[in-house]
Amino acid sequence: MGASDDTDTVETRLMDLIGRGYRFIHPRDPDGTVIAVVGVRPHGTVIDILRLDAENDATALRVPADEQDLLTPSRTLWQCRGAADEVLDELLALPDDALKKSPVA
Repeated sequence: MGASDDTDTVETRLMDLIGRGYRFIHPRDPDGTVIAVVGVRPHGTVIDILRLDAENDATALRVPADEQDLLTPSRTLWQCRGAADEVLDELLALPDDALKKSPVA
């Protein structure tokens, strides 16, 4: 699989997240360069969060809906970190309801 295939796959997965109700923001540095892509989807008793810093640096979290700080949460119910395509696959595979596992600190 070539680099363009990876990009197409990541873009397709991001479109899938938008279809599921994710809202995205694109934080920028003082020069206007995008430094990350951040997606958030509150649903039920949880909030799912995706942060893409680079093609090989993505983080996804599921936190309780009452979590005060979404960027550095004190409680997580699920988390995954790695290459964007792998993290997106894991995030898309999550059930819509809150996981029954105990929180990870």
